[in-house]
Amino acid sequence: MQTSLPLSGIRVFDLTRILAGPTCTQLLGDLGADVIKVEKPSAGDDTRTWGPPYVKDSLGNDTTESAYYLSANRNKRSVTIDLSQPAGIELAKQFIKKSDVLIENFKVGGLAKLGLGYEDLKEQFPRLVYCSVTGFGQTGPYAPLAGYDFLAQGLGGIMSITGAPEGEPVKVGVGIADVMTGMYASTAILAALRHRDTTGEGQHIDTCLLDTQISWLINEGTNYLVSGEIPKRLGNEHPNIVPYKVFPTLDGYVILAIGNDRQFQDWCTAAGADQIKHDQRFKTNPLRIKNRQLLYEEMPVFMKRKTTEEWLTEMAELKVPCSPVNDIKQVFDDPHVKHREMKIEMDHELSGTGKIPLIGNPLKMSATPPQYRLPPPTLGQHTDEVLKEILELDAQEIEDLRKQGAI
Repeated sequence: MQTSLPLSGIRVFDLTRILAGPTCTQLLGDLGADVIKVEKPSAGDDTRTWGPPYVKDSLGNDTTESAYYLSANRNKRSVTIDLSQPAGIELAKQFIKKSDVLIENFKVGGLAKLGLGYEDLKEQFPRLVYCSVTGFGQTGPYAPLAGYDFLAQGLGGIMSITGAPEGEPVKVGVGIADVMTGMYASTAILAALRHRDTTGEGQHIDTCLLDTQISWLINEGTNYLVSGEIPKRLGNEHPNIVPYKVFPTLDGYVILAIGNDRQFQDWCTAAGADQIKHDQRFKTNPLRIKNRQLLYEEMPVFMKRKTTEEWLTEMAELKVPCSPVNDIKQVFDDPHVKHREMKIEMDHELSGTGKIPLIGNPLKMSATPPQYRLPPPTLGQHTDEVLKEILELDAQEIEDLRKQGAI
């Protein structure tokens, strides 16, 4: 393993699947951790089959690797272990003995039934950082329930403030509760490792989709707690800033995100909207919030007089926040996005081109930047390698494990 990465030397025993846990472990892997991704023999991570699209082979046919799976599983080594077999459980314990972190997303109590719960392991492995990812946490009336991103978005309130004011509640277009839970879990794991290195003491991390979803209600959640008023859906509008929304232009759309009175005055000048500029009802942001509907009835006439490109150019010169509404192709074609290397390529043995495109890690670190060492593994790709390297098993011992159904 390379030694120039901040998490080099940290081993993660990864018992997660789908998105929240894999997002967490991919981030740790990007930063140098040796992530051992444990998958059920012949089945693997559920998301392997969540397609199309799939990676294409040299004949243009679908392989077994879905884009969904690829999105959260680079920098890991896949090992197949059947935890329904006693030999599989024993093998898992051998790996745990040689790991710094165990992360799992079984239902509450699921691993305890196998003797692999935190309470089962903490005395034997006191330095172990054990992270559980669930839908609703280890405690509380919802704890036994299975968790899904869509349900967390609904229960956690974000859908009540997403979508058009007169439309139905709308979820975020990606599994954001899953992704953010993975992000929070990675932060907690790093903090727990810091504590472990200082005190020698591991701990149990209880993180879940619902708690995370509520945490990133951020200002809207706090708006309610402070005022007692339930936030409503505002479409693309902002509860505390006006004007802040999508506007139609002569040939498309732009976003205006005007955050102060100077920017608003500059927009008025550029738009030739003198009547709006001098209207006392729109003089300050609090007044614009009070009179938002009146302002939003007047602004579109001026916005439609110029093309999207004209607005982008003029607002950039005036330092007024303004952007296009890109589709995803336009995102990856954007010169700034290319410069930031947010699209990467990795070698992949199943791809007909020999390469797969992936989204890059957003962290830019001057001394220890993320590295893309391993492409998302095929099912069980590293089983023999890891058993030999970490557990020092020979070929006969590995074959015996296969005969027992452990791997």
